Amino acid sequence: MDLTYTEAEEEFRAGLREWLAKVLPGLPDRPSPDDWPGRRAYDAGWQRMLHDAGYADVHWDASPTRRLIFLEETERAGAPYVGANFVGLLHAGPTIAAEGTPAQRERWLPPVLRGDEIWCQGFSEPDAGSDLAALRTRAVRDGDDYVVTGSKIWTSHAEVADWCELLVRTGPATAGGAATPKHRGITWLAMPMDAPGVTVRPLRTLAGSTEFAEMFLDEVRVPVANRVGAENDGWRVTMVTLSFERGTAFVGEVVACRRTLGRLAREARRNGRWDDPVLRRRLGRLHAEFGALWRLTQWNVSEAETSGGVPGVGGSVFKLRYSHARQELYDAAAEVLGAGSLSLDEEWTLDRLSSLSYTIAAGTSQIQQNIVAERILGLPKGR
Repeated sequence: MDLTYTEAEEEFRAGLREWLAKVLPGLPDRPSPDDWPGRRAYDAGWQRMLHDAGYADVHWDASPTRRLIFLEETERAGAPYVGANFVGLLHAGPTIAAEGTPAQRERWLPPVLRGDEIWCQGFSEPDAGSDLAALRTRAVRDGDDYVVTGSKIWTSHAEVADWCELLVRTGPATAGGAATPKHRGITWLAMPMDAPGVTVRPLRTLAGSTEFAEMFLDEVRVPVANRVGAENDGWRVTMVTLSFERGTAFVGEVVACRRTLGRLAREARRNGRWDDPVLRRRLGRLHAEFGALWRLTQWNVSEAETSGGVPGVGGSVFKLRYSHARQELYDAAAEVLGAGSLSLDEEWTLDRLSSLSYTIAAGTSQIQQNIVAERILGLPKGR
């Protein structure tokens, strides 16, 4: 596959660099991690700046390659990350763009692009673990509404969200006494977070932040018109969501990790740790690892160009290796920084704690290994 950029794509890169260089120096400081209303306002404000400059649509209307360039350049420039807009821009928005009706795209996509509305993700449940298809939150059809009852956990940005991409069970897990594949009874809904019956309880992470929450749903009424895809076809729609989550949502983070690695090498030279040949080899191997992950990202994006813009199963290969490489990077950071890596006041420490979640978030490493084994290598399912 061609992993090079066209002249038009390089012109887009140059224009974006020029714009970033002009606007970034004037941005205010980002609010405290504990100030979620402030962070929402900050992230929404940045998204509005992107919208007004003509860059807001890169996450679904632009080609995958242009999206890659955008994420690469904004990360290299130190621009704000999507933050509270993460689910809307990188998960729900692309899914609705790919699977929604014209009316749904017209209703939900413009507010996300302008930064007017924030989305959260209601997939995981307390009793389902990594088996997403085992979800129990039930939606019963009642006229023009679904009545939803159940609970979700690790609901990203639920504290400040306007909408939730919600997976519910609308069909049975068994039929006629015989087991039916659990994924066949799942439906993808867009749920308004201000609907009666929605209760959100923030969860505090190891690093002290509250970007996740428990969510309890007590007979919440969601219009049938808010269903994306057909009833009981939500598993297929969810695979579209997860392909974006695993395939392109981490692109900017690869760039960030390569930049972090460079900072680590400079710090090792400054504090004398560079004299350790074992550490130098470790940093060199990580440099090669993230270089390879970047090329894999380009390959996945190139593949998406030929498949309607939706990343393929190669995203699972990327996510599997990236999750472990990120953890190895921050283990190396602890080795370079020594006792300085233990303070919760240091960015390094918070990033290291965050890295521990990456082998769980967006599908555990065990799930990714199964996907690679079954869908890419063609191995039989385990019994």
